[in-house]
Amino acid sequence: MARPSTFSIAACDLKRREWGVAVQSKFLAVGAVVGWAEAEAGALATQAFANPSYGPDGLALLREGVSAKEAVKRLTQADEGRDDRQLGVVDREGHCATYSGSACFDWAGGRTGAGYAAQGNILVSGETVDALADTFEGSAGDPLARRLVACLAAAQDAGGDRRGQQSSSLLVVRLGGGYAGLSDTLVDLRVDDHPEPIAELERLLGLHTLFFGETPEEDWLPVDDDLAGEIRERLDRLGYRDADLGRAFEAWAGTENLEERVRGLDRIDPVVLAELRRR
Repeated sequence: MARPSTFSIAACDLKRREWGVAVQSKFLAVGAVVGWAEAEAGALATQAFANPSYGPDGLALLREGVSAKEAVKRLTQADEGRDDRQLGVVDREGHCATYSGSACFDWAGGRTGAGYAAQGNILVSGETVDALADTFEGSAGDPLARRLVACLAAAQDAGGDRRGQQSSSLLVVRLGGGYAGLSDTLVDLRVDDHPEPIAELERLLGLHTLFFGETPEEDWLPVDDDLAGEIRERLDRLGYRDADLGRAFEAWAGTENLEERVRGLDRIDPVVLAELRRR
């Protein structure tokens, strides 16, 4: 069985009430195995000779209010293969723990700090994990998803996996933060097989931000007569002709998957306006 050479970070932003995991590995579709998160419970990464049961079992413990340190203790003590495992956990309070079994291939280890657990195995050196940690610590205030992907990029620049790159993933959860407010999955992006999986993950996150990001209400623009005229002209040119401008605008936005950024046409998200002008 292949042992994935992997580096990951499980982290949270308690102000935004977000938890997430980002990972890169010389392993096919790493996102299907390593990263697990649940809103208002916590997040974890299970890797090395990964034990996938750590995911649901770990989240069940975190959901009950068990601390990150205690969750790691319970999961590993119950596992005869613990020496081959690696695990990082952040709980609902932002407490963190990381574990590297004695049989994990060098370089292997982890580091924790306020709101994060960073770990890796089969790495060029410990500088990869230090880059994960230092980048997270230095990016406070940025959205969690962006911070986590930046951590992966910095870790790769610091050496990354000894065996190279293949796949990456990003999972971020927030209560009601998903599509239409009907799920807790804020971001769930996977690059299953790519020569530069982190760069591709960055590209996908950019698209996700375009389609599903949030512009502060105070930055939205009022749609006066002049702007309404411009919007109608541009929609007409794109084939969205309707006597009801609002209906035409919503039809275009829906076609372009921008409906999450539209709330009538009294005001307009500047990101949506920029997209309309670009097209």
